[in-house]
Amino acid sequence: MPHTSRPLGPDPDLAGLRVLVTGCGGPAGVAVVEELAALGAVPVAADCDPYAAGLHLGHASVLLPFADAADYPERLLAAAVDERCTAVIVTVGEELLRVAGREAEFAAHGVAAWFPSARAVADSLDKWAFAGRIEAAGVAGPRSALGGPEDLPGPWIVKPRAGRGSRDVYPVDDPADFPTLLRRVPEPLVQTRLTGREFTADCLIARDGTVLGAVPRWRAQTRAGISTRGTTFTDPRIDRLVTDLAAALGLTGVCNVQGFLDEHGPARVVEVNPRFSGGLPISLAAGADLVGQFLRATLGLPVHPDALRAEPGVTTVRWFAQRTAPVPALTH
Repeated sequence: MPHTSRPLGPDPDLAGLRVLVTGCGGPAGVAVVEELAALGAVPVAADCDPYAAGLHLGHASVLLPFADAADYPERLLAAAVDERCTAVIVTVGEELLRVAGREAEFAAHGVAAWFPSARAVADSLDKWAFAGRIEAAGVAGPRSALGGPEDLPGPWIVKPRAGRGSRDVYPVDDPADFPTLLRRVPEPLVQTRLTGREFTADCLIARDGTVLGAVPRWRAQTRAGISTRGTTFTDPRIDRLVTDLAAALGLTGVCNVQGFLDEHGPARVVEVNPRFSGGLPISLAAGADLVGQFLRATLGLPVHPDALRAEPGVTTVRWFAQRTAPVPALTH
């Protein structure tokens, strides 16, 4: 049976605060809404899909336009104001790209927000740009080529330059497979396949680049690229990797780092997502108050780094992470 610990409880400083959460059709948004309720806040669930299951988990629900809508930032802010929200948490990378740099605009309307920089978001979503940034900074990662394998040693991975999860991601052992896959995958990026054990780390990085917390877990089971079963662990090489990535990309706020770890050598990164991860409940179940501390920092409240420490060796199936407070019913 999976072990789930749930030492966290309500945060008196967050009690009753209304918080708009986007992306509630995805696992990250759902996890954040549920966690806010457990902390005593009042989550307002938002998504662009009227059938998103997560819309039924908030005290209220909001339908937003797609991230590429010309007025997306204005519509997001208007929704937060209309719902009397104190803060907004964006859990979709493409949405973050649209609102980056607009924190002051939200603050002027009484809505606290913490968005990563536009450059950090763009270079995280664009896997080719990301590969160039980490190579220039000397951060360990796979060798990469755009459009074909060039002289990269195999075995390989082929993936879209822009994509999410495991969609259109293919392992390649035989070079004869390249012609078919390179036609199938949109704007293909080819990388040398890394060896070792795969991990994900949920992280919170201060505005000055200091890593406040990093919770790594082994990716024991994934579905559509999302960790559904994992075991938390600690390793100083992960801490060094996250620190180096924060400096290389200018990352702040929440992010999740995916990579590989051998018995010897440095931790190596495959990609970074500048948002909460779909496997977040695993870190929460191990005791890391990532959502609460992120919201505290967003609101300008003191952050408690000790609250970001996770218990190592906790094995959790994401779907069964325990709650300490009931999820409120949808009001409209």
